[in-house]
Amino acid sequence: MVRVAFSEALLFFLPFALFALYLVARRRNPLAWAHWSDQTFWLIVAGLLCAAAAFIYTGLTAERYQGAFDPTHLENGRVVPGQFR
Repeated sequence: MVRVAFSEALLFFLPFALFALYLVARRRNPLAWAHWSDQTFWLIVAGLLCAAAAFIYTGLTAERYQGAFDPTHLENGRVVPGQFR
C-alpha cells in the first residue's frame, strides 16, 4: 500500500518538477516565489488530474480474483500462505 501511495504522490508532484525544469531551461530562478505564484493553482489541478488518472487506470486494469480467499493458516505445524480458491 505504501508503494501505491508513493507512486501516486510522485505523479502529483510531476507537474511541479516539469515546471521547475521549464524555469531552469528559461534561465529563471526556480526558487523565486514570483515565478510560481501565478501557476500554483494550475499545477495543483494538473497534479490532481495525474493522480486521479493513475487511480482510475489502476482500478480498471487491476487483476481481479474470483472465489473466496483462504487466509494464511497452519496445517500439520506448517505455515500455508493465503491464496484464492
